[in-house]
Amino acid sequence: MPSLSDHTQHIRIRSTQMEMPSSSQQSLDTNSDDYERKLMEAQGELERIQQQREELERKKIELEELASRKRAFVSQQAEWTEKLTSALTLIDRQLYEIRNEAQDLEQCRACFAGHLDKLEKINPDSWPRESTSDKLDRASITLDLACDEYDQAASHFEGSRSGTIFGRSSKRVRHSGSSEFTANLRNGLAFNLPIVLLGGGAMAIYIFKSFFA
Repeated sequence: MPSLSDHTQHIRIRSTQMEMPSSSQQSLDTNSDDYERKLMEAQGELERIQQQREELERKKIELEELASRKRAFVSQQAEWTEKLTSALTLIDRQLYEIRNEAQDLEQCRACFAGHLDKLEKINPDSWPRESTSDKLDRASITLDLACDEYDQAASHFEGSRSGTIFGRSSKRVRHSGSSEFTANLRNGLAFNLPIVLLGGGAMAIYIFKSFFA
């Protein structure tokens, strides 16, 4: 018959053997928790990497779009800089030509107004019969001067914007002779002074001969 001490030892051994599975389960649970934690950390790291990748891709696309917009702007900037520069050059040239033409027109208008005033004052019906020939000669000289300067003006403005004033089509702009034409108009009657002197001398000789005939 076993003693009481042997029975007690046997129970303790079994109790120890019964406790071992519980410790292993705890270890498994701990390992499982560590695995899940590490798995979650890995997933979190992957998500963070994915977000960084998406952010880098977004920034890359933004930089490419910005570079594309910059290239387009630089190209248009160069194109419109050239266009505006060319336009300004042409505008300055046109303004210069318009100013010169306007000055010529002012001189031409003053000259024509003077001729018109003289012609309108001529009234052949009021001339006495005995002086009609004399007055007609002088009136003819006045008319010839007006015609000459009109033809000069028409020739000068031919091809310009003002060419249509004289019934001439505008094909090209002429610039040569502008200062000479302006001087001629400014001088007015002095430009044709030899004609006036010759006509006046001839008239004086005619009158003198008629008087002493």
